[in-house]
Amino acid sequence: MSATINPHLGQPVLSLGAPFKDAQQVMVLLHGRGASTESILSLAAEFDAPETHFLAPQAHQYRWYPNSFLSPLERNEPDLSFALERVDALVNRLLSSGKRLDQIVLAGFSQGACLASEYVIRNPRRYGGLIVLSGGWIGPQTMQRSSDANLNGMPVFIGCSDVDDHIPLVRVNETASLFESMQADVRLRIYSGMGHTVNADEILQINTLLKQVVKAG
Repeated sequence: MSATINPHLGQPVLSLGAPFKDAQQVMVLLHGRGASTESILSLAAEFDAPETHFLAPQAHQYRWYPNSFLSPLERNEPDLSFALERVDALVNRLLSSGKRLDQIVLAGFSQGACLASEYVIRNPRRYGGLIVLSGGWIGPQTMQRSSDANLNGMPVFIGCSDVDDHIPLVRVNETASLFESMQADVRLRIYSGMGHTVNADEILQINTLLKQVVKAG
């Protein structure tokens, strides 16, 4: 990695929801390109999750990496490595504060969903869950991915439109298949003609996953 200071680490982290000390789970929410912590937390406010503490880190320059997630990996460096380091720092902070891995849910929309997916693939542990809204793993369309890791039934929800201008359906399906091969409990929902947004059914699916995580804990 470059010796350059990680610009994401100096950005604010906002929170919402249950008080941290009382929370049964913590969701790390990663916003999309051009968005903000406030915008992704407005989504969290729609969840039926009274036992959840939400954390949303702000990306430097409002983006986690500069180019499409389908670009050659080197074109998004060192920004991608910096973004992954930012997520890792938050996860480690939660662990050092007394939360367990199975209480940590990683979630994101668009570029944030791609980052959340990539973090779990590169750091395969049994987190509380993963939520991928209009995203997929990071790398060119010619790239093949496989993993011998076992996520031990970790719940994964993936939702996307079938005609998203930013996220090819084939990559969404590849992402679901990869997590299934990693022994995750994957729920995939493809919505006809939806566009690049989050719909009411996805909110319901997320509520179900969060209740599943609390019950498992």
